[in-house]
Amino acid sequence: MHQKFIKEAIKEAEKSLSEGGIPIGAVLVKDNEIISRGHNRIIQDNSLILHGEMDAIENAKNLSHEDYRKSTLYTTLSPCPMCSGAIILYNIPKVVIGDNTTLMGAENLLKDNGVELILLNDLRCKELFENFVKDNPGLWERELAKVGNTTELK
Repeated sequence: MHQKFIKEAIKEAEKSLSEGGIPIGAVLVKDNEIISRGHNRIIQDNSLILHGEMDAIENAKNLSHEDYRKSTLYTTLSPCPMCSGAIILYNIPKVVIGDNTTLMGAENLLKDNGVELILLNDLRCKELFENFVKDNPGLWERELAKVGNTTELK
């Protein structure tokens, strides 16, 4: 089942890439159905916060507290501290991560707050992001500089 939904998150990442954005995507799933989709839109919308996970959570408007507590977030890359905070705030109990070798997010924060993490080590997620960075080094460096992060791609 995880492969089905990470494939949908990858489609969202590819959508972002086709729009000129960073290829990170996410889907929110409840009862084995996608209830929301999102992709990184920080470049397209000149936004500081529209990461793939944030976009998926935002697009899930009007969910009840119980709906979030019964959902799983699938994301192509490890969630950053901001996205992890939103996951914790909305009590999303499980996050399935496509890859965390290119960028390591705030996984300890999620674990420390009781969020179950499943790592797929999906090569498609890894290659999609690595190819973006290789093809757009200046753009990626500019985005990292906005948050004061000078971490290089692993």
